[in-house]
Amino acid sequence: QVQFVESGGGLVQPGGSLRLSCSASGHGLDYVSIGWIRQAPGKEREAVSCINELDGTTYYADPLKGRATIFRDGANDTAYLQMTGLKPEDTAVYYCAAAPATFCKENRYVTPPYLGQGTQVTVSS
Repeated sequence: QVQFVESGGGLVQPGGSLRLSCSASGHGLDYVSIGWIRQAPGKEREAVSCINELDGTTYYADPLKGRATIFRDGANDTAYLQMTGLKPEDTAVYYCAAAPATFCKENRYVTPPYLGQGTQVTVSS
């Protein structure tokens, strides 16, 4: 059973910054990609970003390009998503995701099989 430790959500003003963190264990994968999927009220889930442990490939959804950076700390097997210039439309539940490393590609994040419980990010003044 995959176990996630997620943190970093909260309330932030428009233009503010937020860092999400996630670690995943128990997935049994030799190499893993860690990322985030988000779901806003009344909308479908969308992939936000991911990082491929095997070759360092990263992916960013178009709405986040230039405003987000994903990186991984191999020492504690944790991934981080730093978001800046947050907008009200970034308001959503952000789910940490784990998948085989190759699921994370430059132009997309193949639907990951494992999702955490999610953390709320609210961008509002």
